[in-house]
Amino acid sequence: MGISAAEQVSRKIKDIIAEKGSVNMAFAAAPSQDEFLVELCNTSELDWSKVTAFHLDEYIGLPEGAPQSFRRFLDDNLFQKVHPGKVHYLNGNAENLQDECDRYSRLLKAYPLDIACIGIGENGHIAFNDPHVADFQDPYWVKVVDLDEKCRQQQVNDGCFSNIRDVPLNALTLTIPAIMSARHIYCIVPGVTKQEAVKNTLEGPIDTACPASILRKHGSAVMFLDEQSSQGLVFQD
Repeated sequence: MGISAAEQVSRKIKDIIAEKGSVNMAFAAAPSQDEFLVELCNTSELDWSKVTAFHLDEYIGLPEGAPQSFRRFLDDNLFQKVHPGKVHYLNGNAENLQDECDRYSRLLKAYPLDIACIGIGENGHIAFNDPHVADFQDPYWVKVVDLDEKCRQQQVNDGCFSNIRDVPLNALTLTIPAIMSARHIYCIVPGVTKQEAVKNTLEGPIDTACPASILRKHGSAVMFLDEQSSQGLVFQD
């Protein structure tokens, strides 16, 4: 799965650089992305100096340099290995969080996303758009959200935190319209814990009860699954 995703994303990076000389990308930070990021880092002949990179979300209030921060995750697993031309980070410790949302929104509009590499949460979230805050018509591109309990428990299940009390209550996130603005979306979703979310995404109603279901409305979205995450699907000839 990771190899296949990296192959398709790397081809699209090359195509877009050939088309317009640069590429703007957003990345998810989660253990579900590990194999994909390893393979993407190992892909040869990618000119990362032509890449402007963003990330999808960030916790609010973690200590500077905390291993659970998404900036740290992407630095360790991608950015410090491939050295994009420019990386724009979300600051979860900004003095004024609304100003930070506005700043990042302006950057996203100045560098429209060509590619978004995302995952899906156990509750069907994309980025930190949990069902109770997801809005398919959100007027904002970046906002402050409170995280639901299932989302926070997933962070413990993934081994990122030792217990749910340590998981931040709030985060900054790109909204659903910001993610859907990307020309191409690649969604990497492994693991047995994601099978219900995958089934709801692909076979359930398009509804904020499963925010990822909106991906079916995108003109160029590809989902990568493994045997575990796909085992609840009904495949038709």
